[in-house]
Amino acid sequence: MILDSRYTWRRAEARDAPALECLMQVAIAALLKPYLSCEEVAASFSVMGLDRQLIEDGTYLVVEAEGRIVASGGWSARATLFGGDHTAGRDAAALDPASEPARMRAMYTHPDHTRRGLGRFVLSESEKEARARGFRQATLVATMAGLPLYRACDYHEVEHFREATPTGVSVPLVRMEKALVR
Repeated sequence: MILDSRYTWRRAEARDAPALECLMQVAIAALLKPYLSCEEVAASFSVMGLDRQLIEDGTYLVVEAEGRIVASGGWSARATLFGGDHTAGRDAAALDPASEPARMRAMYTHPDHTRRGLGRFVLSESEKEARARGFRQATLVATMAGLPLYRACDYHEVEHFREATPTGVSVPLVRMEKALVR
């Protein structure tokens, strides 16, 4: 997949963390609003966010426009399925590519740059990298706003669930999977 010439992409670096956190805040607040109640959008901040392990592992990508990060996402060969540094239940154990799916993780696009193929591009690059590392399956946890993209990219729904938050408001999410080997 080719990225529009207005955009460039690269691997995320530790110095990108503040810009990534801002992108995630804006994306969560704006893009979930049509799908969730105000309380659920607010609760989403406690289950989503930046996972610096992805940056350290070199599997997190950023897309830039005019020197500003406008989209991000990546994949992981570690057990954690979703969430940020602050999310409970993180597990850095290495996955077995022969028997476990790679995790597609932390996909965010700035609201001013949606519907331009950026999420599809990042997802495609992440899948290619996971495939090159021997993974035959991919899994992810989708927000309600992300479902249309993942369905269009051939992910199928495995489990609908609600993630509890410290505020007592749960957030609806969907675990999805896709075969990486055709």
